[in-house]
Amino acid sequence: MTSGSLYLPMSSKTDVWQGTLALMVLKTLERTGSLHGYGIARQIEQTSADLLSVNYGTLYPALLKLEQEGCISSEWGVSDNNRKAKYYQLTRVGRKQIAKETQEWEQMTAILARFLSPEGGVA
Repeated sequence: MTSGSLYLPMSSKTDVWQGTLALMVLKTLERTGSLHGYGIARQIEQTSADLLSVNYGTLYPALLKLEQEGCISSEWGVSDNNRKAKYYQLTRVGRKQIAKETQEWEQMTAILARFLSPEGGVA
């Protein structure tokens, strides 16, 4: 296992890039609406076709940080198995953050693609 909040469980030892968990949480909430922490983790794992595993010791601090930044809000509710659970929702600030981070990742992906192309990005 790697030291990051997400890891690729197969034979890969590659750390997932810093900052990906927050964007994955925000995009998950954008897609699903209100969800508790365990549900967010499972959705991230399912979306990745179970190639990623969420470290709960990193997920909950990330949720707290996103809430403090105003990207998400939370309220207590009852889960499907009748247990008390904190449910998280995306805020307007969170939607703006998604747009900003998506643009940054698309730009970074385009830059990396230039390095990975057979021509090496040389014009």
